[in-house]
Amino acid sequence: MKVQDTPEEWQVVATTTPFTGNKTSVRTDDVVMPDGSVARRDYQVHPGSVAVLALDDQDRVLVLRQYRHPVRQKLWEIPAGLLDVPGENPLHAAQRELYEEAHAKAGEWRVLADVYTTPGGCDEAVRIFLAGDLADAEGDRYAVSEEEADMELARVPLDELVRGVLAGELHNTCLVVGVLSLVAARAGDGVEALRPADAPWPARPFEA
Repeated sequence: MKVQDTPEEWQVVATTTPFTGNKTSVRTDDVVMPDGSVARRDYQVHPGSVAVLALDDQDRVLVLRQYRHPVRQKLWEIPAGLLDVPGENPLHAAQRELYEEAHAKAGEWRVLADVYTTPGGCDEAVRIFLAGDLADAEGDRYAVSEEEADMELARVPLDELVRGVLAGELHNTCLVVGVLSLVAARAGDGVEALRPADAPWPARPFEA
């Protein structure tokens, strides 16, 4: 048996959208269960996201520290952002986020991992890229606001981030998955075996 997630869609007999926000909404579906009963499921509808594990030539990861109000913590994270336009190319979005949040660019890109962040309550899909050959971006820095105006930027050795993840000191999903995926890739067939940056992404189909 091949261990692989597969598409499937159970019958929905009723659906409503009790809340619509600026970027996301909440949907309520009445779903037919295998025994014929109907169960109500509430979940957040999300446009999807991209994240970038940017690694410099000293094996340091570019990280940001940002306040996250729902969890009331300042979290160390990797650059990330929403797929603001339906069908947006995720690589282009990732390049934009690296520029906007870190004023950096990268010459090498690969897909590190694709994840659903909280599939029990949200349909958010995230593509995490590995970016190398880093350099400062040209031009002026992107003008940030709100929580991003308080962001801190640092370059932290990969080994230190691994230690922090396993010690329970770092909690951001994209950082945790990205860091551990990179370590696993290196221990396996190497980063050269990772998928190309334009690999298909069925969870969020995109234009070339």
